[in-house]
Amino acid sequence: MWDDKGKSWLDFSSQLVNVNIGHQHPKLVAAIQEQAARLCTIAPFHANDMRSEAARLIAELAPGDLDMVFFTNGGTEAIENAVRLARGHTGRHKVLSAYRSYHGATGTSIMLTGDPRRWGNEPGAAGVVKFWGPYLYRSAFHATTPAEECERALEHLGEVLTVEGPHTVAAIVLETVVGTNGILVPPDGYLAGVRALCDQHGIVMVCDEVMAGFGRCGEWFAVDRWKVTPDLITFAKGSNSGYVPIGGVIIRRRIAETFRDRVFPGGLTYSGHPLACASVVASIGIFKEEKILENARTLGADVIGPELKRIAAKHPSVGEVRGLGVFWAIELVRNRKTRKPLVPFNAGGADAKPMVELMGACKARGVWPFAHFNRLQVTPPCTTTADEAREGLAAIDDALGVADQCCEA
Repeated sequence: MWDDKGKSWLDFSSQLVNVNIGHQHPKLVAAIQEQAARLCTIAPFHANDMRSEAARLIAELAPGDLDMVFFTNGGTEAIENAVRLARGHTGRHKVLSAYRSYHGATGTSIMLTGDPRRWGNEPGAAGVVKFWGPYLYRSAFHATTPAEECERALEHLGEVLTVEGPHTVAAIVLETVVGTNGILVPPDGYLAGVRALCDQHGIVMVCDEVMAGFGRCGEWFAVDRWKVTPDLITFAKGSNSGYVPIGGVIIRRRIAETFRDRVFPGGLTYSGHPLACASVVASIGIFKEEKILENARTLGADVIGPELKRIAAKHPSVGEVRGLGVFWAIELVRNRKTRKPLVPFNAGGADAKPMVELMGACKARGVWPFAHFNRLQVTPPCTTTADEAREGLAAIDDALGVADQCCEA
């Protein structure tokens, strides 16, 4: 990225963690231009070859029998319609979602969100119940190992279901890997445990892969890493790197069948927009041709992960580093022993000064990471080279001296 004065930065935020394929990819730009010359727009009830091809390709990539796609204009609409699908399928109303989550900024999705962005929108859509997900570094369950955290988080979720009445719950909605709220990678066994609870009680499992999907975690979908098949997957950002707005819900066959004889209570003027779908078709082709998933995996395993561990050992302000693929967080603290955050929860004004100064130091050194609360998030495009990754991480390493100055003696 660069400004009008010629200053440039490495984009370590992928904008809003969406430019997975990189900026201005010539093949993707050309595909949009070609489609614009063929057909710019058409209503969703008319046949469109690009919509059909995009749906076919996405369904082929999705796990299990998730073989139907409902297209939206972005991630928040994908969540809205996933909840409609779940409620229509089950005839139930309640939806469970986690604290430390973000699912969008519209009516239902913002109520599902488990961070302060929800507060200003309350009261909102009814029927949403919160639970705590796994986060070993700041465990709500006093766990000391990943296995304990997994077991206790699942026990807690089961107890929430018991007191809410599992027969009243339509869906459990969760980010496969929590994004903005910490890049929290679930412990092995957690997603399988959620799947088992959903199966036990006839609840729809919805995995929000708006941020984690399409290469960000080194897989087409993050659930693939744990070999779990949810009932619905929401997607958006990385499906075409935001070149044209698009999102959607990938639907398991038995849920789709519910609406063969019953009208689905939703619809969008621009659902399956030909320009957007053409960009998805081109993007999936580019991912395959250029081995972008493999690059994301290699970067995470061989470059970003090892470099962040080296940085953590060097800086007293780094409490923990975690992530996978090109999806990483640096959690910053004032005291490693007590794990006191570098800034308070939802800090603003003077309280946020240490993070503001750290971001300024990063930008001054030519790298632009993503920042949220007391975390720097390292989320470059999946096409980033090893040399570019090392260059950006070296700049962050140098900038962290600013955070170190805030550490308690």
